[in-house]
Amino acid sequence: MGSSRPSVTERVLSILGAFSPGRTVMSLAEISRQTGLPAATAHRLLGELTRWGALERDDDGLYRVGLRLWEVGALAPRGLGLREAAMPFLEDLYEATHENVQLAVLDGLEVLYVERIAGRDAVHVFTQIGLRFPAHATGVGLALLAHAHPDVQERAITGPLRRFTPKTLGSGGQLRRALAEIRRTGVAISDGQVELHALSVAAPVFGPADIAVAAVSIVVPADGFDWRVLVPAVRASARGISRALGAPRALRSPDSAIHRSD
Repeated sequence: MGSSRPSVTERVLSILGAFSPGRTVMSLAEISRQTGLPAATAHRLLGELTRWGALERDDDGLYRVGLRLWEVGALAPRGLGLREAAMPFLEDLYEATHENVQLAVLDGLEVLYVERIAGRDAVHVFTQIGLRFPAHATGVGLALLAHAHPDVQERAITGPLRRFTPKTLGSGGQLRRALAEIRRTGVAISDGQVELHALSVAAPVFGPADIAVAAVSIVVPADGFDWRVLVPAVRASARGISRALGAPRALRSPDSAIHRSD
């Protein structure tokens, strides 16, 4: 028996899902190709999405995400509310260092970057708001995985673990040991795991239920930079955001230990 045809909802979601940080503007033909929808079907659904405001169509016939969809997305508890609570602390961390500062949340086995402050003269990083990346390879991802539900941790540990550089954690045993150490210390150092020239210092952010809801990090050059001096500042930033979100554990004394995940 053949598979059932996708529902209208699935088709609409496939159109919205075709947009990404690398594809923010697309033509009808590109959307049809990305989604596998016939051009006539894609055109009809694009018209409905545009009339509702989920998408916008410019004079050249190209589509992009509309403000109405952004307004709805901003209602997500890990979206606008988290960013509003975090921004004062992220700005303080940036002003103290003038390095790249990031805020991310965990979605499955990936991290989604929801905020970023980029230093003009800071080390180049690949991240941008809305970008997803495998959690095991990033500082924010390791900090979040270390405090995720055990089922999520086991899924990550059993892999597969994609390697981006020779320093990326490539085995379940390495990842399991790293997560245990991060839980003990409360901070993760991702040294050259995504790009060899970059190192990130990350700490988890907790919500009202004392569950990790996000992670904050700062990214600096891997060479010629004493990352140890950043640990107290990153931990203090994460703790401040946690306190703003109402996390009971934010009132406890932080551990002074540090962890390097190479």
